[in-house]
Amino acid sequence: MKEHAVLIIGAGPAGLETAYQLKSLGLRPIIIERNDKIGGHLAQWDRLFPSSEEANKLLERLKEQVKDVEIKLNSRISSIEKEGEIFHVTLTNNKTYDVSAVVLCTGFDLFKAEKKQEYGYGIYNNVITNAELEHYFKTHNDERIKEPKRIGFVHCVGSRDVKVNNTYCSKVCCATALKQACEIKEEFPDADVYCFYMDLRMFGKGYEDLYLKAQKEFDIKCVRGRVCEVSENIEGRLVIKAEDTLLGTPMKMTLDLLVLMCGMEKAEGVERIQNMLNIKSNHDGFIENGDTFIGLNKTKEKGVFVAGACTSPKTLPDTLAEARSAAVEVYRYLNS
Repeated sequence: MKEHAVLIIGAGPAGLETAYQLKSLGLRPIIIERNDKIGGHLAQWDRLFPSSEEANKLLERLKEQVKDVEIKLNSRISSIEKEGEIFHVTLTNNKTYDVSAVVLCTGFDLFKAEKKQEYGYGIYNNVITNAELEHYFKTHNDERIKEPKRIGFVHCVGSRDVKVNNTYCSKVCCATALKQACEIKEEFPDADVYCFYMDLRMFGKGYEDLYLKAQKEFDIKCVRGRVCEVSENIEGRLVIKAEDTLLGTPMKMTLDLLVLMCGMEKAEGVERIQNMLNIKSNHDGFIENGDTFIGLNKTKEKGVFVAGACTSPKTLPDTLAEARSAAVEVYRYLNS
């Protein structure tokens, strides 16, 4: 059998797992990554929900699987041209590849919190994002987090929000908020922690247990209502206004720290690659699947496949499962 080369764009969990599976099937994966290291957002995370497993342990397993795979870091694609069944790929450093298939594993970017000005991110020092809090857990180095006594989490920042044109659910924010709420209570046991949510969407295996643990073991207070305004008082503490939609009453509260649970958006620069491959976006702005049910890993362009959060927000288990099925789809395509 001819050894086909397959280009994988993105070295996050989806790209690494896809490459491993393709290699196991006798194909030659080549990973292109725009950053200087592999792992994507997983490399920035400390622990994973719902089990609190260390993210680095999973990342090391994924790295070990692809130790013999060609990975080009700090690399961007200059052009992709299709001739017959072959894709001619040129990188910005003029390195070229001829491949038989392309798998888009471009992942996601976190919503830019400064777009929601009412939350005060970038204006008030003690307003941070979920990614910044996770970095604190990983490094214990953030001068903004100093013995907070009252902490708030705002769910759905940049998700389910018509004002920013993101009407979809980012799928992981609720579980991430409760995971982080439990962890910050471990760090600061005397702190009061509040989660302001629209709807708690705890749908995955072990997620409901995480929700119950947050309430019973850590006394996390979940408030159904959206924060509408954030300001700062003369003492430098945050003042938030919200509405408890279950009780139908307005709320006003002072906080020492406010954490914004930023949702997922399509990764920057992916539109340019889509144009090269003649791949469209779906109504949520992510890459369009070939079919809703049996063609999730395909696109409408022959020889181009997708895996992970490049098509919609996904959990890590879903992303890895899609990567495995994408590899099978590529194998079938090349041997049909």
